Amino acid sequence: MSLSEQQVSQIAYLARLSLSGDELKDNTQDLNAILGLAEQLGAIDTDGIEPMAHPLHMTQRLRADVITEVDQSEVFQSIAPNIGNKHYLVPTVIE
Repeated sequence: MSLSEQQVSQIAYLARLSLSGDELKDNTQDLNAILGLAEQLGAIDTDGIEPMAHPLHMTQRLRADVITEVDQSEVFQSIAPNIGNKHYLVPTVIE
């Protein structure tokens, strides 16, 4: 698949980009090169190959899921102008 300069011009218009004649030609060539690479990648036979989450054989180090912070909600709510049942009350903005 390749794009014409007219199609790239339409894409640039939709993206609100103004491209000069040289920029239009350069961008058309660049986009066509990217699409050509995508076609090459799509042509590769990947049957029987297991998808990888990462290109290196690594495991993710995970930290223990423990609470490290002290609950300070009462301190924070003590300076709030309006609170109710452990939540902040704010003025109504939509009627």
